[in-house]
Amino acid sequence: MRVEIDQDKCCGAGSCVLSAPEVFDQRESDGIVVLLEEKPGDELRDAVEEAAERCPAAAITVLEQ
Repeated sequence: MRVEIDQDKCCGAGSCVLSAPEVFDQRESDGIVVLLEEKPGDELRDAVEEAAERCPAAAITVLEQ
């Protein structure tokens, strides 16, 4: 699994950080998503997929490798 984010789409809601704090963070200046782990392990799959589904701006893409 590989994760991509589109910072231009991000609205700073923070739901991704609540779902998968090991993978996502937010910039302090404006709350925009920051990707901490581009290729998280399978143990984080459910959390990452939940984060992508909950993102109100559809700024997270989960790709299979």
